[in-house]
Amino acid sequence: MLFKEIIRKKRDGHELNAAEIDFFVDGLTDGSLPAEQVAALAMAIFFNKMSTAEVGRLTERMARSGTVLDWKTEDLGGPVVDKHSTGGVGDKVSLVLAPIMAACGCFVPMISGRGLGHTGGTLDKMSSIPGYNPLPGLDLFRKVVKEAGCAIIGQTEELAPADRRLYAIRDVAGTVESVPLITASILSKKLAAGIEALVLDVKAGSGAFMTTVEHAENLGQWIVRTAQSVGLRARGLVTDMNEVLGLTAGNALEVAEAMAYLRNEHRDPRLDEVVMQLCIELFLMLDLEPGRDAARRRADQAVSSGRAAEAFERMVAGLGGPPNFVSDFEKHLPTAKVNKPVFAETEGYLVQVDAFAIGNAIIEMGGGRRKQDDVLDLSAGFGAFAPIGSRVDKRTPLAFVHAATPEAAARGAELLRKACRIGNRIPPERQVVYRSIVPEGA
Repeated sequence: MLFKEIIRKKRDGHELNAAEIDFFVDGLTDGSLPAEQVAALAMAIFFNKMSTAEVGRLTERMARSGTVLDWKTEDLGGPVVDKHSTGGVGDKVSLVLAPIMAACGCFVPMISGRGLGHTGGTLDKMSSIPGYNPLPGLDLFRKVVKEAGCAIIGQTEELAPADRRLYAIRDVAGTVESVPLITASILSKKLAAGIEALVLDVKAGSGAFMTTVEHAENLGQWIVRTAQSVGLRARGLVTDMNEVLGLTAGNALEVAEAMAYLRNEHRDPRLDEVVMQLCIELFLMLDLEPGRDAARRRADQAVSSGRAAEAFERMVAGLGGPPNFVSDFEKHLPTAKVNKPVFAETEGYLVQVDAFAIGNAIIEMGGGRRKQDDVLDLSAGFGAFAPIGSRVDKRTPLAFVHAATPEAAARGAELLRKACRIGNRIPPERQVVYRSIVPEGA
């Protein structure tokens, strides 16, 4: 079979059969397909889409390209679940949701990714914790999930290796936004992790890959529908990404905000709403609570009681990080040499933020990747963001910039100002959760 003929077939808008998809996945797995041919097929898929049958086959084959975990032998005593976000700016939901669900009796083997395009990656955030091993062997992964209730790691060589290679090529080949490839990438990792149920956080807005609610809902429906076809329970929410989620954007800064959340010291209202609503969806999908109010109380008590913080601390220690990380996170996280406020050029109300530009500003400061092998400045980013609707003036900054050098800080500050629009009136409030995504017939 000649791979260039498969590329031509999809280029011309035809459906790939099972054998052709299998050939593609095998070539990804063993490295026999060169990156330029993989990128060419990804671009053909980007323009000509895939059918549900094609996506289902690609998902299953990528999941089976490596080890598929089976948790039944571990006698966990609770459901195995996960959450996935389609990517945003300042999105640290996974860092708090995983330990919350662990504190509620679930087990969360979370396979996360590096930053993709302008969005931050959960794996990069966890890598800012000194000693933390984001790529453990599967035996250690299983042990930490069983003992801590959750483990946030990256794709190891054993788990969905075909997807890992395709994911990296998509990032530099301009095909990140392909709905079929996003769907197959997300679900192949989840199937390989052996989960029973998945909740989706599908972002919509200026900082998301899907800028409109309609496009985000379409992606969510694709994922839920494909999950159903491969035997995985899934549902989700479309949430707002027209501004940074929470108060921070940047790897170590977001970890610090997540720790303040888990310690119940400060829970940004918009971040808290997304976290709570996703937890509620998981509880209801698993029939663990009779209704939304009871589900919310259970998730909230996991934080206020300190049990979620304890689960996170056990996970960090189990994966090689400091044993007292949550209680002493300020001592352990990297900090930028330059930390200064950024003021708007005019006074008024913050009425609009281009979150996409914020993500790119962090890349400019070294906190995100231009190419696959870039070494990140994990301390770079922005903190203490003024929420949309805030009055900004000479005393109230748009945010604080964190950077390695004065030059990088100045560049970040310039890009932040350009990303923000100041007006004379308070803008109308925006909801943070737009829509629910449920399986057909639910």
